[in-house]
Amino acid sequence: MSAKQSPSNETEKLDTQRVPYASVVGSLIYAMVCTRPNIAHVVGTVSRFLSNLGREHWNAVRWILRYLRGTTCLKLCFGGNMPTLMGYTDCDIGGDIDSRRSASGYVIKFAGGVVTWQSKLQKCVALSTTEAKFIALQKHARSFLG
Repeated sequence: MSAKQSPSNETEKLDTQRVPYASVVGSLIYAMVCTRPNIAHVVGTVSRFLSNLGREHWNAVRWILRYLRGTTCLKLCFGGNMPTLMGYTDCDIGGDIDSRRSASGYVIKFAGGVVTWQSKLQKCVALSTTEAKFIALQKHARSFLG
């Protein structure tokens, strides 16, 4: 997804004004926050284009909706014998085409169920995969360790 996919003329802008993009993205954010951490990254990506969306952005939102319809059986569950706390973090390198910043995220699980998650762009541009992963680990460790 890129800002280059935004409309470049008035005809394209009028075409995208009829699309309920902001409303649908808001609904996706609600679903993500309440029960679907697996769509956090892609919902964050499509939400960057609320003010200047293009046809490809709308197609991506429609893809997310089709994915959700096909995975309605997925759910958050707690269980297991031991109440263990597990944390995972990962990132990409230069995932945002426009700013070249990396996206990073984390998931914290307790007793087999997800209790918190986040996916967002890093504040600086990483020059290597190792640097992007170090930034993600350092930032997210500080978030949940205090």
